[in-house]
Amino acid sequence: MTILAESKQVMTLITGADKGIGYATAEALGKKGQFILVGARDQERGQKAVQKLAKAGAQAVFVQLDVTNKDQIKAAADRIKADYGYLNILINNAGIALGNHAPASKASTDSMRQEFDVNFFGLIDVTQAMLPLLEKGKPAKIINVSSNMGSLGLATDPSSRFYKVNSVGYQASKASVNFFTITLSKELTDEGITVNSVNPGWTATSFGGRPASAPKPAGMQDVATGAAQIIKLASAPLDDLQTGTFTENAGRLPW
Repeated sequence: MTILAESKQVMTLITGADKGIGYATAEALGKKGQFILVGARDQERGQKAVQKLAKAGAQAVFVQLDVTNKDQIKAAADRIKADYGYLNILINNAGIALGNHAPASKASTDSMRQEFDVNFFGLIDVTQAMLPLLEKGKPAKIINVSSNMGSLGLATDPSSRFYKVNSVGYQASKASVNFFTITLSKELTDEGITVNSVNPGWTATSFGGRPASAPKPAGMQDVATGAAQIIKLASAPLDDLQTGTFTENAGRLPW
């Protein structure tokens, strides 16, 4: 069923929006009046998320979107074009982590390929498919959910807590996301579309296979805190020209 957005309503697509940080972002932005397109691979979870959002007072619809499936990506873009005609904000949130901190000398390249398919290639495929819709909705924003684990600066700083972290497939995929952010932001700098990377931080979700019901370790933040910087960027005026940045709640991060 198609729900018609109000005239000039901010139209926001969030991938992986059926749970965790993606859902928390959807709920917060929906409560601020944005019309949320819940991108999710699983239809049942996506529809349940839409129902929860409605109860929270947000306008939302489910969009079937497996970021590794080019046919689904095209179908999603075609549907959004037919039903609404434009996008203002794309939040590339969908991601996976499979490496289980194996040392680089033993890390599975099969796992790495899966991580890159979702975290990097899938993100690019979705972004490229949605760019014509973002052009229609200018000024517009692309927000790429990255990770501090993808920071080359932190990984090479002996004083950083990430110096001894080993999760090469996940880290490399997020470093690649950051490079895509840099490159695309420069390409679109005069086009009215900003592109930024955000680090949510270590957050109590089921991401990476962690049981959602598991006790929260010391230092792990709640979901609202993890989503806060994404929400901040997505809530800023659409004509805010900040672009080509890598930030978290505490401020800027080194690439």
